[in-house]
Amino acid sequence: MNQEQFTRMHEGKGFIAALDQSGGSTPKALKAYGIAEGTWHNEEEMFDLVHAMRTRIMTSPSFTSERILAAILFQNTMERKVDGMYTADYLWEKKGIIPILKIDKGLKDEENHVRMMKPIPDLDKTLAHALNDRHIFGTKERSVILDYDEKGIASIVDQQFVLGRQVYRDGLIPILEPEVDIHSPHKKECEALLKKLIIERLHELQDEKIMFKLTIPTVDNLYSDVMADPHVVRVVALSGGYSQADACACLARNHGMIASFSRAFAQNLRVDQSDEAFDAEIKKAAELIYNASVA
Repeated sequence: MNQEQFTRMHEGKGFIAALDQSGGSTPKALKAYGIAEGTWHNEEEMFDLVHAMRTRIMTSPSFTSERILAAILFQNTMERKVDGMYTADYLWEKKGIIPILKIDKGLKDEENHVRMMKPIPDLDKTLAHALNDRHIFGTKERSVILDYDEKGIASIVDQQFVLGRQVYRDGLIPILEPEVDIHSPHKKECEALLKKLIIERLHELQDEKIMFKLTIPTVDNLYSDVMADPHVVRVVALSGGYSQADACACLARNHGMIASFSRAFAQNLRVDQSDEAFDAEIKKAAELIYNASVA
């Protein structure tokens, strides 16, 4: 583990840029960027287009460590290069931004009002490669809670903590992401149970260090005692479908929580913008999200 990166993640001011759209969500990300589905002929061309988009973001003059602590990468992005360097090396060595890898392989079908993670084949091999060859700091793994269900939410938390312990054992810092759907009819109740179960599992940890990526809660500052736990490096917020303005307004009321936004970060970026206009939008988004994260 890179101690400089750990200290920056634990103590630094800023937010995480989530640039980790995978196979299923890539067409939506490209459409939002102004590239219509059907522009590409196969998956390889699609990933070429999204890597070009991500490269443009990462090389933008306003994409800097002044406001951005880390960036989350899709595995395909980790294996590609930016300005002749592997992406994670470019982020850290050129930008001072911590590289994190999305490791989940998508979601299972709904059961007990939740969607668990699918199995992750060859995980130990992937983690060793990410750490030793690609110089990744941590991982992110997402599952989704759709509605209140004690059995379902408990199964989500169990799966997240088992995976998190494995990631930490293999030398990386895990970001556990048990997302609560913002449209859940019982969002507040889901979050209360989720918090209770998280605290119970934190008490079972030994020397492990973990992070959480959570939906911005209905009750402000709900996760303050999670943040205070000595096992927790940071608690970050997902935008979850909120607009940039709404996500920032909600986040600013939750002190100590910082952003890890994807759509809410890139929502105003377009392929046909000039480089100057593109950079100006990144600068504007970074300022808004940073201010909400340090409020």
